[in-house]
Amino acid sequence: MLEYLPPLNDHNLPYPDTIHPIVVHFVIAMVLFAVFCDVLGYFTRNVRLYEVSWWNLFFATISIFIAIIFGQVEAGLAEPYTAAESTLNLHTLLGWSLSGIIAAITAWRYILRSGNPKELPVPFLGVGIVLVGLVCVQVYLGDILVWVYGLHTVPVVEAVKEGIL
Repeated sequence: MLEYLPPLNDHNLPYPDTIHPIVVHFVIAMVLFAVFCDVLGYFTRNVRLYEVSWWNLFFATISIFIAIIFGQVEAGLAEPYTAAESTLNLHTLLGWSLSGIIAAITAWRYILRSGNPKELPVPFLGVGIVLVGLVCVQVYLGDILVWVYGLHTVPVVEAVKEGIL
């Protein structure tokens, strides 16, 4: 059955480059922009920003699951060495947790939007700020995996194949 799978390239992937970071950057941008629009809309009383925030959260909720699918595939193909395993495991755990958290916040936002689309309670804004913090931690972990541990970079893939790492 393995003969039907495409061969892996220099990055140890069946496609030209990693897809997870591409998709996840959309999620990061949409979540951060949604919270920014909520806070700005709250202080300026510009309710149109709440609509912008809603659609960003909605599409971020869909996109994070796509990012996780590619992240799981690419993590499995990365063959992480011992030093990178704990960071990769934490990044994976937080990624799955964020998918649930973002989905729950989006559901809460939908309920608020259905009731009164022109107001947001302060606790919702507080949860948004906490979400920004969690996203920043997740970005930091992802940066460590790429820039410190070099997962899916050609030199690291070669070192793993040669048994150096």
